[in-house]
Amino acid sequence: MSLELGVAIAAVAISAVALLSTIAAWRRVRALRRDQRAILGGSTSDVVDFAVSLQGRIDDLHRAVDEVAAGLTRVDRRLDGAVTNTSVVRYDAYRDAGGQQSASVAFLDSTRTGTVVTAIQGRDYARVYVKELERGQPNLALSPEETQAVERAMAR
Repeated sequence: MSLELGVAIAAVAISAVALLSTIAAWRRVRALRRDQRAILGGSTSDVVDFAVSLQGRIDDLHRAVDEVAAGLTRVDRRLDGAVTNTSVVRYDAYRDAGGQQSASVAFLDSTRTGTVVTAIQGRDYARVYVKELERGQPNLALSPEETQAVERAMAR
């Protein structure tokens, strides 16, 4: 009987160890599930599915950033051709005409391309001159006042 008793005690001991191991494993699984719920926000998917969905979101974000960058490049190109630099220089074209009634106006883009309009006022007449600039080079020689208007426009 002692052998049978020893076998029974060993079986009880093995059963107790197995029961304790099962309880410990169950607690670990419960803790892992709680942590997984905290990470996944209550979703039933696993961590791998969650990582895959995050990667998809990141890829979408990269695409959106690329679209915004392309849009900004288009806007920059459009703005480069827009009249952004202007200036007015008023002066007396003739000694006997007071009040600085003559003026030169520069309308230029960021590359110094645009138009200079000059209105010269005399006692009995007014004349208007229009000159074009292409990258800072005028199609006709500029007067000192027109040059001043261009320089003021580009200094802003």
